[in-house]
Amino acid sequence: METQKKNNQQKPCLRVYLLRWKTRKGAKKQKDKVEQPPPSPRDLAGPGFRAQSDRLVNHPKDDVDLEVLVSDMNASLESLYSACNMQSDTVPLLQNGQHARSQPTASGTRSLQPQASPRQKVQRSQPVHILAVRRLQEEDQQFRTSSLPAIPNPFPELCGPGSPPVLTASSLPPTQAPTKQDVKVFSEDGTSKVVEILTDMTARDLCQLLVYKSHCVDDNSWTLVEHHPHLGLERCLEDHELVVQVEGTMASESKFLFRKNYAKYEFFKNPMNFFPEQMVTWCQQSNGSQTQLLQNFLNSSSCPEIQGFLHVKELGRKSWKKLYVCLRRSGLYCSTKGTSKEPRHLQLLADLEDSNIFSLIAGKKQYSAPTDHGLCIKPNKVRNETKELRLLCAEDEQTRTCWMTAFRLLKYGMLLYQNYRIPQQRKALLSPFSTPVRSVSENSLVAMDFSGQTGRVIENPAEAQSAALEEGHAWRKRSMRMNILGSQSPLHPSTLSTVIHRTQHWFHGRITREESHRIIKQQGLVDGLFLLRDSQSNPKAFVLTLCHHQKIKNFQILPFEDEGQTFFTLDDGNTKFSDLIQLVDFYQLNKGVLPCKLKHHCIRVAL
Repeated sequence: METQKKNNQQKPCLRVYLLRWKTRKGAKKQKDKVEQPPPSPRDLAGPGFRAQSDRLVNHPKDDVDLEVLVSDMNASLESLYSACNMQSDTVPLLQNGQHARSQPTASGTRSLQPQASPRQKVQRSQPVHILAVRRLQEEDQQFRTSSLPAIPNPFPELCGPGSPPVLTASSLPPTQAPTKQDVKVFSEDGTSKVVEILTDMTARDLCQLLVYKSHCVDDNSWTLVEHHPHLGLERCLEDHELVVQVEGTMASESKFLFRKNYAKYEFFKNPMNFFPEQMVTWCQQSNGSQTQLLQNFLNSSSCPEIQGFLHVKELGRKSWKKLYVCLRRSGLYCSTKGTSKEPRHLQLLADLEDSNIFSLIAGKKQYSAPTDHGLCIKPNKVRNETKELRLLCAEDEQTRTCWMTAFRLLKYGMLLYQNYRIPQQRKALLSPFSTPVRSVSENSLVAMDFSGQTGRVIENPAEAQSAALEEGHAWRKRSMRMNILGSQSPLHPSTLSTVIHRTQHWFHGRITREESHRIIKQQGLVDGLFLLRDSQSNPKAFVLTLCHHQKIKNFQILPFEDEGQTFFTLDDGNTKFSDLIQLVDFYQLNKGVLPCKLKHHCIRVAL
């Protein structure tokens, strides 16, 4: 046991002597190789390392403890690394990548600034500490964005001392992608369809989507209607309105309708019919032209006013009172003293900013309105309450249309004109491709007659036109002849002429007179809007319902027999047609006994 302890005590001493011997031997060899003396340890940065170097210089002959030396060097290097790292983080960079050094000089000493030689044009870069790989990856994931690079901050004075000079992912504004939402839309016949739309989809975009899904013809007259059955109100959404935003202001009983509205932008085509002279006043002098009339409404600097008498329902009461009302850009006002428009006599009825104008569906029945031409200004915050609704009533349909059109123009202005021009611009761009291009051979075609043994060229234009019309109606004559001879046609010619019109969109079957008038009003009171229906008084006759000058007129189509065949006529047999399709085709091209040509037909599409 004693010998083992002695061996253990002697081993550390031998190890220390070996290390001292190796250190002296290495220092001696290094001294022989290097001729110039090494730099003084005092030039090194770091207070800890400088203290150890002084101790070595003062005692060069003392034995060196290697473990103590290694620990002292590690401590000195750590202090040096921390000082350099702090300096590299806080000191800005020069143009060639060097750190700008600003060391305070001691009092009584002069700071020595080394002057660069003339040949030395590029300064050497300073050593840069390389971070660990894991730390670099963490910083890369923290500051890297998915779509934007690091952009220098152009306003560093707005950032705090601890703010980074680049735009990071946390400093960018949050961008939310449009989400999807289901919207249920109803048609005129009661059918419905659930459509998945984006939250930023407008009413015009949804109408185009429904037209595509229903295989309809897109003539820019389809609209989305906001319908409130419990309030008895409805209005057509503007093309630029967001569907999801409008749906957020609707009650649970409300719904969207997909419907035609030919009068949506009709006032841009003929504004004089929509704004009578006695109802419009201007703060600026107007020359009375149509262009000037529209410019005054679309220009925000002009001050147009719509004035006239309206029946106004008092809030919270069932009584109606006839008042003198004027509509301005700031709102709807009524006069408390006759027809005076002085500021002291004007009282605000409704605001245009956060409200929309609706038409009353059944004003007489639900609100005891004096006429059927009612309108309502409904605030967007109102859903089911009728107390805050501003109910109005006009004397005739033209007056109501004037008030509602002026409300839209004063509220939206140029947005309506842009919505009106966009479909026309698209049509102008597509027109060269939509119409077929005639070839050279088609332009050189001539009319010929092949009724004889040899063909001949028809030189008389009147004869050529009559031949073309006869050829166009030849298929009807051939079908009638084949039915008489006993062909495989399932219908007799007399039966065919009475049922062939039921496949057309303009025929609405057995509806009442009031229902036909309601459909005409819903789809726009424009000249030439029509529909055909069965007559209620005569089971063999039909009725043509036509709109002209915002008034609805009815014309009876009577059957007429001639030489054992049944025809249809509107003028007591002067113009006869074999079926209703021929009648409609004729009056779409010719005015005849009607006040205007047939232009638009009322249509109901099943979704």
